[in-house]
Amino acid sequence: MDKEKMSCELMALTFALNDLNLYLDTHPEDQETIRLYNNIVGKRKVLADTYQAMYGPLLAYQYSGSDEKWDWVDDPWPWQRKECGK
Repeated sequence: MDKEKMSCELMALTFALNDLNLYLDTHPEDQETIRLYNNIVGKRKVLADTYQAMYGPLLAYQYSGSDEKWDWVDDPWPWQRKECGK
């Protein structure tokens, strides 16, 4: 999977986790949703670890690669990328 596809998949998994988190806040005993949430957490962790090993950190506070210029923002911002899956 290339960088763009990995990035899109990470965004989709993160969105799903945020959505499930909100649901579980109001339905804390829904075992099926808890299992789904935990499954997606595992998938996202594997993908995030793979992405970071190949392309660098996903979050600025994990980044320490700049010496003279803050180059964290050298890649396109999410809204500047090609649409995921299009």
